[in-house]
Amino acid sequence: MVHRTIAAPSKVPPLHPTIEIIGAFAALITTLGWIPQVAKVARERRAGDISLFATGSIATGVFLWTLYGLLIGSWPVILANGVTFLFVIAILGMKLRFG
Repeated sequence: MVHRTIAAPSKVPPLHPTIEIIGAFAALITTLGWIPQVAKVARERRAGDISLFATGSIATGVFLWTLYGLLIGSWPVILANGVTFLFVIAILGMKLRFG
């Protein structure tokens, strides 16, 4: 029987600061972009126009990105996708509750 463990993250050379800034803005925009949708669904208490399949797919995708971030030890990937996952799960929960 083979036992596998998560290896320590490999040391990757730091990226140029401009690249880091672009990545940070991309993560910020795509994460915070969910706030208006969460607020709208919570305020109106209806989610009939939201696709269950699309929302479930996005939740699965950002969960896997979060897991990937954990496996490679990348805090920006973990943080951006972890927070996005929480927003999408909130929408998914309201979709199931309010219809």
